[in-house]
Amino acid sequence: MNTRGILAVALVTAAAGLSGCYEDADVTVHEPGKYKGAADPLLSQQASAREEALAKRFQIVQTDR
Repeated sequence: MNTRGILAVALVTAAAGLSGCYEDADVTVHEPGKYKGAADPLLSQQASAREEALAKRFQIVQTDR
């Protein structure tokens, strides 16, 4: 193989290797105090039912720790 062939293979290999290092630069900016996630069905419940459901949800999540 001549030097041009070796150089071409080296450039292709370097380009392929560097393409794996690409990192997306998208930044998500959040506003404090504003929930932007999916709607929570608990928010539409009455306060007493919501507190009970939140307590149950908390116990389900925290008991495995």
